[in-house]
Amino acid sequence: MNYELEQALKLRAQLRAGGRRLVLGNGHFDLLHSGHLDYLEQARRLGDALIVGVNGDASSARLKGPGRPLVPALERARLVAALKPVTAVVIFEEDVADGLIRALRPEIYAKGADYAHKPLPERATAEACGAQLVLIPLRPQRSSSGLIEGIQALPAAAPSSEEAG
Repeated sequence: MNYELEQALKLRAQLRAGGRRLVLGNGHFDLLHSGHLDYLEQARRLGDALIVGVNGDASSARLKGPGRPLVPALERARLVAALKPVTAVVIFEEDVADGLIRALRPEIYAKGADYAHKPLPERATAEACGAQLVLIPLRPQRSSSGLIEGIQALPAAAPSSEEAG
């Protein structure tokens, strides 16, 4: 499976030639969960194809902090690509998706509604490229950070008999 921009650009050209609408979404997708799937399903319903940008490892580390990502970019991209709503995946190394937006020029740029009350870094680029910005409602209590916190809060397990012996 290929996660490079060159393949996504070929797909984009095919979509444009067929008069089909492209939706672009992006994120880290570290510890994939049902909230991610909800976001991707809703984004896909906005157009004819969904390309998802997955932040690379260095980008995720800069934006999410020490110890992140927990899952390497190639594995995260593979998991996202396997989901039914996703047409294609591109790994990108920048902290924001401006380069993907400029290259792919989607009809729709979909982000989570958590950006309704904070600045969306790609807003100006999406608008300049003619993309309609759609904020997807998020499923409450679903986040990778929340999962990590829950795991960290688990009591330490006693060693199994195999570990002890």
